Amino acid sequence: MKRGPEPQSGFVGLATMGIGSFGTVRWFPPANCGCMDQLTMLLLDAQRGDRDALDRFVSATQADVLALCRYLGDADNYEDLAQQTNERAVSSLHRFRATGPARNWLLIIARRTCADAARSRIRRRRLTDRAGAVALVERGNQAEVTPTFELDELILGLHPDRRAAFVLTQITGLRYDEAAQVLGVPVGTIRSRVARARNDLISAGELNQRLERSTG
Repeated sequence: MKRGPEPQSGFVGLATMGIGSFGTVRWFPPANCGCMDQLTMLLLDAQRGDRDALDRFVSATQADVLALCRYLGDADNYEDLAQQTNERAVSSLHRFRATGPARNWLLIIARRTCADAARSRIRRRRLTDRAGAVALVERGNQAEVTPTFELDELILGLHPDRRAAFVLTQITGLRYDEAAQVLGVPVGTIRSRVARARNDLISAGELNQRLERSTG
């Protein structure tokens, strides 16, 4: 695929940047995988200054970006992470060379955005851990916790590496080799992590059933 010309000066980004609410998890990958080429063409058009093409690209990839930010980033602030992902993509648009699918390029940006956010949360958490521990002791651990075992929470409970591989292949619908490219690991590693994630979910579901029977 030929690389398009450099973006026009003055092209600064989206005409609109609407991030809607996260809908139901798409448990099966999309049937039409030909959309990858179409998305790449849209992004190349956006490089030439076509704002409508950029808006169409964001709209077409929005569900995947939101899903990735929810499960790899912060479940409470995933829409903000999706917004940051799109903003980073716009600022990096001139560097896209179409050496791979545009969708994969965007999901790599989303993964890095989530990783940056996670590092920031860790730094903030270190500052508050001691105060939180003292407060917990003072409350005497009397707060009652009611666990929920919905699929969404089970996925969030997976080990981060397994969760990433599972979400990319089973929710956003990437092929194993594409997920390997996004995460920067061998294909065999993706297969192993997905298999282990499935086993973890099955085990968690069985534990849920046992708990429900014991409290029923």
